Amino acid sequence: MDGTTATAGDFLDRALLEEAVKKSGLLWVRAEGSAECRPVWHTWYDGAVVLVGDGGEQPLHGLTTGAGAEVTVRSKDKGGRLVSFPVRVVAVEPGSEAWQGAVDELKGKRLNAPDTDTITERWARECRVLRLEPRGQLTARPGAMPQDSHAAAPLPSAVITRRPIPAGLPKLLLGRRKSRG
Repeated sequence: MDGTTATAGDFLDRALLEEAVKKSGLLWVRAEGSAECRPVWHTWYDGAVVLVGDGGEQPLHGLTTGAGAEVTVRSKDKGGRLVSFPVRVVAVEPGSEAWQGAVDELKGKRLNAPDTDTITERWARECRVLRLEPRGQLTARPGAMPQDSHAAAPLPSAVITRRPIPAGLPKLLLGRRKSRG
C-alpha cells in the first residue's frame, strides 16, 4: 500500500480498505504495545482515517504521533470483522489546511454535539485531530482471516445495564395484562 511496486491485489486491497472504512460508522483501534482495542467514530479524508478525540470527545488512549496502531473495520451488513490493517498515527496541526479539511469532514459525522456552531474552535483548543495513515499489507481480509476470535472481556466501567429486577415488577406487569384482557 505504501510500497513502490504495487500489484493488482494491492489495488484491490486498498479499494476494499477505503470502501469498508467509508461505510463503517465505527472502527476498532489498538495502539501499538496495547492489548486493548477501542471503538472510535471517524471519517475517511484524503487517503486516511481521521478522528478527533480527548478534551470532551472520545478518548484516544495510547495513540501518539509517530507510533503505530492496528485498525479493524467491521462489516456493515453482518457486523463481523471485515478488514484489519496497520496504520501510522499523525497529528494534524490546528489551523493548517489539512486540519481544516479534516475538521470539515468530521463535523458532519459528529452526532449530538453540544456546541455545533463553535465546535471547530473547541476542537482546536481542547482536542487532538489524528490521521491514521494505512501502511503495509492488510492483516485480515475476506479469505485470509485469523483463526482466533479476538473476543475480549468488556473494559471496566461504572456504567452497568444488568441489575436485579424489583420484586414487585412481575406482579405489576402481569396485573396490567389481566386487567386489559
